[in-house]
Amino acid sequence: MGSIDPILLTLLMFGAMLGLMFVGVPLAWTLMGVGVGFGYWIWGPDSLGIMLPSVFGLMNEFILVALPLFILMGMILERSGIADDLFGMVYKIMGGVRGGLGMGTVVICALIAAMVGITGAATVSLGLIALPAMLKRGYSKQLSAGAVMAGGALGFLIPPSLVMILYAFLTRESVGKLFAAGVMPGLMLAGIYIVYIGIRCYRNPEMGPPIDASERLGTWDKIKALNAMILPGGLIAVVLGTMATGVASPTEASALGASGAMLCALVHGRLNIPMLSGALYSTARIMGMLMWIMIGAVIFSKIYIALGAGQAIVAQVMAAELSPYLVLTVILLSYLVLGMFLDDSAILFITVPLYVPIIKALGFDPIWFATLFVLAMQSAYLTPPFGYNLFYMRSVAPPEVTTGDLYRSVVPFLAMQILGIVLLVLFPQIALWLPGLIFD
Repeated sequence: MGSIDPILLTLLMFGAMLGLMFVGVPLAWTLMGVGVGFGYWIWGPDSLGIMLPSVFGLMNEFILVALPLFILMGMILERSGIADDLFGMVYKIMGGVRGGLGMGTVVICALIAAMVGITGAATVSLGLIALPAMLKRGYSKQLSAGAVMAGGALGFLIPPSLVMILYAFLTRESVGKLFAAGVMPGLMLAGIYIVYIGIRCYRNPEMGPPIDASERLGTWDKIKALNAMILPGGLIAVVLGTMATGVASPTEASALGASGAMLCALVHGRLNIPMLSGALYSTARIMGMLMWIMIGAVIFSKIYIALGAGQAIVAQVMAAELSPYLVLTVILLSYLVLGMFLDDSAILFITVPLYVPIIKALGFDPIWFATLFVLAMQSAYLTPPFGYNLFYMRSVAPPEVTTGDLYRSVVPFLAMQILGIVLLVLFPQIALWLPGLIFD
């Protein structure tokens, strides 16, 4: 092992992993195969002594209980039609304003993000509900699709974010602090989107015309429409509030969320066997996929760390005496490039063992960097040609919305995402203020 250059070893391991993924090998088997293969190459059968305890340790991680419960919470809320009710509320309240449906779509995406934690859920739900409604009323195809895709990506930042739970598991950071750190950047981005849509539609009314006067409601009817917000809003407040105040851990809050989602469905008269079985099946399918990916990631990262390559890379970066912000810029650019080809789970498990030790050695706050990572993943989901939200939207968009329309629609929103990253780099307190207020 002493004769193997750490740079060469890193290139070989990560190159083999990327090569296998590009030829279609699933991420879990790629990570597991590369880790086992390199461990056996270096140490032979003795490498199993590193892998097996790591996998058993993963199975004992209590924080992972929160994953299936948050997923179940989201699946129940999605399948019970609450997203439909929320958009109906926005349509009644904001439809009479120029661009109101677009701005309201961003608001609903943020709410769904706080209920579901999976970016694809909001994109698909609002792609089926909001996009046809906006197109029917003369909204620009690009503005409508862009608002849904960018708003849907808020699920990365706004808690309970599943990406943040996985990041916390890999780095041993506090899930509560990560959740708190994502709130203000998520609200900031949602606010930027809303301001952009409002300005564009004010200057170009044909991009987002108000609904006909005959469809508008009076003040009292608008107030009554807010009833759709009471149950999901209360559920979000309970889940996030119990975590923020320390009343419940993230795992306990996830149990409250899943129970509360079933109560919401029951109150709406939509809690039935087909809906619940569908939600449970989707939860089991997603969780099974995540667990195999995590097992592969644990094997890969343990072998990589045991080989000493990670520490050697950190030492070489520090010895080069590069500007910390130059290193940070390169890392963030690599996330945007990787996001064109890989999903967030792959990027997370590939880069965390390599990048996080460098970030800590450079003296950056790990919670702040975690928020930057999540924001970069959010941007990557919108980056052509293979941004995942583009494919989610393509699967549900009406035929008149072409792939070219989708690519053009994300350009201004991607620029706003990059602006958000720049603001977070320049002003770290955007992410760190709330965790400091709650936990320090």
